[in-house]
Amino acid sequence: MNIDHKEPDWLRESRTLSTAEVSDALDFFSLPGSALGIGPIAGPKKLFGLAFTIRFAPIDRFNPGTVGDFIDRLDPGTVVVLDNAARKDCTVWGGILSRLAAHKGIGGTVVNGVCRDTAEAEEAGYPLYACGRFMRTGKDRVQVEAYEEPVMLGDVRVCQGDLVIGDSDGVVVVPRERMEAVLKKALKTRLIETKIIEDALAGMPLTDARKKHGYHTLQRAPEALNTGGA
Repeated sequence: MNIDHKEPDWLRESRTLSTAEVSDALDFFSLPGSALGIGPIAGPKKLFGLAFTIRFAPIDRFNPGTVGDFIDRLDPGTVVVLDNAARKDCTVWGGILSRLAAHKGIGGTVVNGVCRDTAEAEEAGYPLYACGRFMRTGKDRVQVEAYEEPVMLGDVRVCQGDLVIGDSDGVVVVPRERMEAVLKKALKTRLIETKIIEDALAGMPLTDARKKHGYHTLQRAPEALNTGGA
């Protein structure tokens, strides 16, 4: 998902959004998306790209597969989403993949599980997110079960082509079909919060500035606003 002249302004501007801003916009539309337990491990703490999903399963002793030679399938800017069922006893991403992915211009990797060879990802400047790090290989322990099918990332369902955003606070996932609405809402909210800060720095009490700009209802879904819900 590379920047080019065909990209609309709202999408180009959205690349600067934080996960917190997008998480609030997801709340507004009553959408899940904040991936619990997933955080930055190595490389730049910034992700923004469409998901390529891969799901792993325990090794089939009668018909064993591999951990997957999928790197050549990936387009530049893609975010690789690997679902290893949050296993922390073996990894599905290591140094060879980090170096090749960085060379190919892949946008980053997010693992529902652990990763290893994190120093190599750091040296390559490759964004790597996971539940944690552990050195034990996944070879002969897990195998690829499916490509480009729905997977889990923490407690969030991720479909092929969904938007994945990461920063120092973690990872959020935006359904592709709701991407424009969510990102535009996040950008609008950012403008309002900027006005709150400007008023407060100019001397207005923060309570008054927040009330003036409706801070406490920015993330509430429209139906909650209409019914007076909390």
